[in-house]
Amino acid sequence: MSYLPTFIAPQRFTDPAAALAQVLAIYNNSIAHLRQAMQAYVAGQVLPGHVRACYPFVRVQTDTMLRQGRGEVARLSYGFVAGAGRFETTLTRPDLFAKYYLEQFTLLLENHHVELEVGTSNQPIPVHFSFAENEHIEGHLSPERRQLMRDVFDLPDLAAMDDGIANGTHVPQRGEPQPLSLFTAPRVDYSLQRLRHYTGTAPEHFQNFVLFTNYQFYIDEFIALGHAQMAQAASEYVAFVEPGNVVTTRADPNSRTIGTPPPRLPQMSAYHLVRPDGSGITMVNIGVGPANAKTITDHIAVLRPHAWIMLGHCAGLRTTQQLGDYVLAHGYVREDHVLDEELPLWVPVPALAEIQVALESAVSEVTQLKGAALKNIMRTGTVASTDNRNWELLPDNGPQRRFSQSRAVALDMESATIAANGFRFRVPYGTLLCVSDKPLHGEIKLPGMANHFYRERVDQHLRIGVRALELLREQGVDQLHSRKLRSFAEVAFQ
Repeated sequence: MSYLPTFIAPQRFTDPAAALAQVLAIYNNSIAHLRQAMQAYVAGQVLPGHVRACYPFVRVQTDTMLRQGRGEVARLSYGFVAGAGRFETTLTRPDLFAKYYLEQFTLLLENHHVELEVGTSNQPIPVHFSFAENEHIEGHLSPERRQLMRDVFDLPDLAAMDDGIANGTHVPQRGEPQPLSLFTAPRVDYSLQRLRHYTGTAPEHFQNFVLFTNYQFYIDEFIALGHAQMAQAASEYVAFVEPGNVVTTRADPNSRTIGTPPPRLPQMSAYHLVRPDGSGITMVNIGVGPANAKTITDHIAVLRPHAWIMLGHCAGLRTTQQLGDYVLAHGYVREDHVLDEELPLWVPVPALAEIQVALESAVSEVTQLKGAALKNIMRTGTVASTDNRNWELLPDNGPQRRFSQSRAVALDMESATIAANGFRFRVPYGTLLCVSDKPLHGEIKLPGMANHFYRERVDQHLRIGVRALELLREQGVDQLHSRKLRSFAEVAFQ
């Protein structure tokens, strides 16, 4: 027998705000039930059955593929279903995703002029995903009670968290609704938990524009930038957040710092320049390697950012390049291998014009160079990403030959992964690298050279990345989410 929360019957809505309020009511009802049951379980009480509470769902049904939206709504690449039929998705954390859900609900209503149905799904909420921030319930349980948990509560089910929808491999069973979103609620909850673990900051601090780097030097400059912004009362950013959820607010009579720095930095520390509307800038040090790059983008993708850009170092592959030159990627050779199953190698990962223009404009603006002078320090070309850090030591010269055949101008370990996962998850992406060594030409990275290079270039490179994201924000995010990243039968949610 199941021990269930008070049932909330499905309702239909033509008001998106009312639909969102119903989602919140169902979710809060379910979470409260799980938390109360868990508290009783920890206290040693015998519960009256298997504890279960389910996610809310939103459903829309149309009889035609005709879209009725007008004006700006009609030009968006999202916000509408692919054809006639029944479409549905489970939802989670309506407190965190309120603005996002409200926009998606509004667009569905404007495009299809049908009701939204909101109710309680059959998808259980794993009890681990119901814990409040900083709750560690299992630590208070005996080994025997921990073992018994799976008989009393629903635990995370990996079968409900796969990326088949995003990968384009999901095929609904007969009678099953088609998906409305790339991610199910359990998949989102799983990533929210992972983000806390890997980055040391809560998901609510993440902003809609993201910079990735593979060096702490860039993070040091971003921290300096963040604190400088907080010292300015007129800054457009209202807070700066560091690992441990250490929040420094913008200079004003009530300025304050809250939170506790962690005893050691997390695996992929994140820092956030916060704007009130969430359109600030997050920067993450992903460390070295394509596995890290895939891991962090797998999880940040559920937050539906407007763009992410890789800023890092690379090996220059051409004799004409100098240390400190920039490389703007317009194509990728994917020898990283971590996404071969999810995104086959025959799938192209194209450059996105809006990102390219913003990055080139930012380089010109920050360096004050134009025309031929700009081309002297920035080359647009193919970037190869490999999972072998010591590729140049392989005896058969195979990598060098392939890189030459691909016309690659630079090599790193992360950029193709970040771009490919952007393509896969419909997140606009870009790459601007800085040449730090030229191993094919005898210019390997040595301590003295590296220190000089870092002093000369890191601050400028970071300012270029920040300015590029600001330009993208200023031109309007609707232009970023283009049809280039949408499949034939795309989900409605952005």
